[in-house]
Amino acid sequence: MKEPAAAVLWFTGLSGSGKSTLARRVFAELERRGLPAEYLDGDALRSIFPQTGFTKAERDAHIRRVGHMASLLEKHGVFVAASFVSPYAESRNFVRGLCKRFVEIHVSAPLEVCEKRDVKGLYAKARRGELKNFTGIDDPYEAPASAELTVDTSRLSEDESFAAVMAYVERKLLGAAR
Repeated sequence: MKEPAAAVLWFTGLSGSGKSTLARRVFAELERRGLPAEYLDGDALRSIFPQTGFTKAERDAHIRRVGHMASLLEKHGVFVAASFVSPYAESRNFVRGLCKRFVEIHVSAPLEVCEKRDVKGLYAKARRGELKNFTGIDDPYEAPASAELTVDTSRLSEDESFAAVMAYVERKLLGAAR
């Protein structure tokens, strides 16, 4: 059996949409199947680079750096499950241009649902003005116009959402390798 060509699975959506949960599960499943895989997460990378800000310019630069890293991993045969709010279409398109096989996965959920799921209290802080440039509150989220896959986590359970992503991965990325 021929090993499938690597790809970058880019999970984008509002904070609380479920993108990190799905990306972690997809990463774990790819590893379970013996495929080289890596998980890149916005919160984890920001903890390593705490000076990364939240203005449009700072977010764009951050996504471009992460996208470059993801493209290098892909180039070396590693599947990447990347979970970033990445609110701007231009930044996501820049990353798409760096990668040979880029799959944009829009993890969609209405703002009200994301706010209810917010265990960190970030939306409440943003609404009180304690956090500036918070996506969905005082900074826009540009939903993908043509994502390869959209998963509405307000309508699907976590297991159903994961199954939808893996069905896409099976059909479009792994199927040809068999």
